[in-house]
Amino acid sequence: MSTSADTGTSDMTGTTDDRATPARLRHLPSRLLTQVAMHADRLANQGLARADARKWHYGVLAALQEFGPASQAALSRRTGIYRSDLVAVTNELADRGLIERAPDPADRRRNVITMTRQGRRHLRQLDKLVATIQDDLLAPLSQSERDQLVRLLARLLDHHARAAPQPTHRRSTRFTIEK
Repeated sequence: MSTSADTGTSDMTGTTDDRATPARLRHLPSRLLTQVAMHADRLANQGLARADARKWHYGVLAALQEFGPASQAALSRRTGIYRSDLVAVTNELADRGLIERAPDPADRRRNVITMTRQGRRHLRQLDKLVATIQDDLLAPLSQSERDQLVRLLARLLDHHARAAPQPTHRRSTRFTIEK
């Protein structure tokens, strides 16, 4: 019986024997980005789990810190979390006392999300943890290489975000209630 170690193939931990990977795959940027993204995701999930947090918790708290109180719709746009998923995330954060929801005085149908003092404290702890995770992920790179990688990845992301097709349909706002 052969194992991944015998055949040199990659297992789910991402351990790979490059000799068993075809050269045309080893040099594909899309494949390399995917492989690194899998490692990044695993490191982030494991690291944040140790602090009883998730990536989406960090994203919501970071958005509230940077932009201030916001509706759930605005938080969804700023974090990329689907509105339906954001409800669960805000419920978790509210249950922990990290955010507060209150009706918007300008539109009682909408809730405004505000970070609490405890939420700001928690975000500072998560910032330190996320910095450590980034250091682990980028360990083999010098600081200038890290800076260059971030610039290049941001440039790629900006390009593809601008080039992405925009929805052509219009949603009716007649029956939409923004939370």
